[in-house]
Amino acid sequence: MKVINFAETNSVLNQYMAEIRDVQVQSDRMRFRRNIERIGEIMAYEMSKELTYSEKQVQTPLGIAPVSTFDDDVVIATVFRAGLPLHAGFLNVFDRAGNAFVSAYRYYKDKECRTVDVHIEYIATPDLSGKTLLLVDPMLATGESMELAWKAFLTKGTPAKLQIACVIASRQGVEHLQKLFPGDEVSLWCGAIDPDMNEHSYIVPGLGDAGDLAFGDKL
Repeated sequence: MKVINFAETNSVLNQYMAEIRDVQVQSDRMRFRRNIERIGEIMAYEMSKELTYSEKQVQTPLGIAPVSTFDDDVVIATVFRAGLPLHAGFLNVFDRAGNAFVSAYRYYKDKECRTVDVHIEYIATPDLSGKTLLLVDPMLATGESMELAWKAFLTKGTPAKLQIACVIASRQGVEHLQKLFPGDEVSLWCGAIDPDMNEHSYIVPGLGDAGDLAFGDKL
């Protein structure tokens, strides 16, 4: 799997990354959502360069213009609820894309909240056969929820191409996906890759709970 780490590049994306991590800025929920959306827009633009293009002829009022546009049938897939702002950013760029959603949530199997499991309970997607699937989720911690989401979407058809995007990944999560997707056919696009996870499987330094920061606390 190819790994692209935007933190190692000079990009305005890093400004938005700084703000979503900043505990002082995080209190502005609207700004947090918009920054995640902006990150999605930039990632979508960069990922668009990896699609398959061909030249088409466009009729203008004064003649014919040749334009090279992509041929991929794109579907943007995300995980409820934290993934929604990132999904919106991708959809702003790929505005004709199909859309797929899966509900996955983490829960702790022990009272100490150290043993984490992930549960899938809902999926809504078009037929994915032969499509270019962009699987986007803001946080890649252990990588298990991303793997389960991928396997859930596979029940609705096998995509021709897969691109994965996250805002922040842990090193462990990246390594998990590298084992799941050996070779260079799949790319993982990360806003940043952080070194650690804590005992509750939250990325460190990370940013906290992306879903809560975007939409408020949950019971």
